Amino acid sequence: MTYSYRPKGVCSRQMTFDLEDGVVRHLKVEGGCDGNLKGISALVEGMKAEDAIARLRGITCGPKRTSCPDQLSYALEEALASRE
Repeated sequence: MTYSYRPKGVCSRQMTFDLEDGVVRHLKVEGGCDGNLKGISALVEGMKAEDAIARLRGITCGPKRTSCPDQLSYALEEALASRE
């Protein structure tokens, strides 16, 4: 199933991904730091959502209390919760 999330407090505007049996697939991020977000997408592709959440949660960006990776962890958490 495809999920969309509008991140808060970061440069990216939209995160869209599929979850197949709890595994992250087809992550696309609009806006933000293009190269970094492509790298993050490549790293989490094929990873269990729970593992990605554990690795990404709490990462900050400069003086901000959040980051695109941190926001992705919230998006994945929401998607997992909506499946229950």
